[in-house]
Amino acid sequence: MALIATTFALGTVLVGCGSQSSSSKGTKHSAALVTDGGGIDDKSFNQSAWEGLKSWGKSHNLKKGVNGYNYAQSDDDSDFLPNINKLIKAKYATIFGIGYKLDNAISTSAKENPKTNFAIIDSVVKNRKNVASVTFKTEQSSFLAGVAAAETTKTNKVGFVGGMQSDVIKTFEAGFKQGVKAVNPKIQVDVKYAGSFSKADVGQSLATAMYNNNEDVIFHAAGGTGAGVFTAAKNAAKNGKKVWVIGVDQDQKADGAYKGGNVTLASAVKKVGTAVKDLSNQAMKGKFPGGKTVTYDLKDNGVGLVNDNMSAKAWKVVQNYQQQIESGKIKVSPK
Repeated sequence: MALIATTFALGTVLVGCGSQSSSSKGTKHSAALVTDGGGIDDKSFNQSAWEGLKSWGKSHNLKKGVNGYNYAQSDDDSDFLPNINKLIKAKYATIFGIGYKLDNAISTSAKENPKTNFAIIDSVVKNRKNVASVTFKTEQSSFLAGVAAAETTKTNKVGFVGGMQSDVIKTFEAGFKQGVKAVNPKIQVDVKYAGSFSKADVGQSLATAMYNNNEDVIFHAAGGTGAGVFTAAKNAAKNGKKVWVIGVDQDQKADGAYKGGNVTLASAVKKVGTAVKDLSNQAMKGKFPGGKTVTYDLKDNGVGLVNDNMSAKAWKVVQNYQQQIESGKIKVSPK
């Protein structure tokens, strides 16, 4: 059963006075996040977290900056620790590491700063009482993405473009394959990895090759690299090919728009902003779940599939599979 707080809405974290105490009138709590390489405008994972943080801050009449909510942009992995240290020095009470790549930096900082709340998204940090680990059952939403792809393909050939190979991204791949095969085991699933979450040109190159190979639906779990998948799809569509992209993390319908149509079939959303706001509110009330793993799934509305341009028939099939997953009739493996 997923552990989840009652305050559950798209949110974010507060920045300010270093107090970790909580929620009476006038009490402020500060929080900030450290991005991975994607940035807060990646139209994906980091952006969702930042939008959640802003929403949380504004809901408590806090402003961006010291004594409010903020972020530190990492352009490279070597930025993680300096960015965390900068936020610690500014006395943010709760600090989020956005993405599994920050787990070592969060673990190290948490050990050295036991009075600060830390949270790691998409990883588990053990043996740190001041670290909350946040995970998502992305294999479940990815399964639904696979169902959507299988119900939509006309060529019986679909693709998956991942960012960097990792345990987290492998859950997207695994769920997608299971969803496709549940509908039609004869459909071919082509899997490619870009080796980066921030190389749109590589994403475009991989997706272009897939569309040229008559793969007509591509699901990406590639962060900023996924922007290139959308570019490839729009280019193919402008040349008369009927192709689709399934977006990730946020509803990416806007990313599929071009003059004359839209190539976003659906979006497998991961509500990182929900988690950020949820934990920020808990910290504000003095109930930060340090030392625990908090998991969000379909049943909790922590992950899901948004219907952007699916047919009514395909959407009905997706909803049927979702009910079976939520009831436990179908168990989706993360591997």
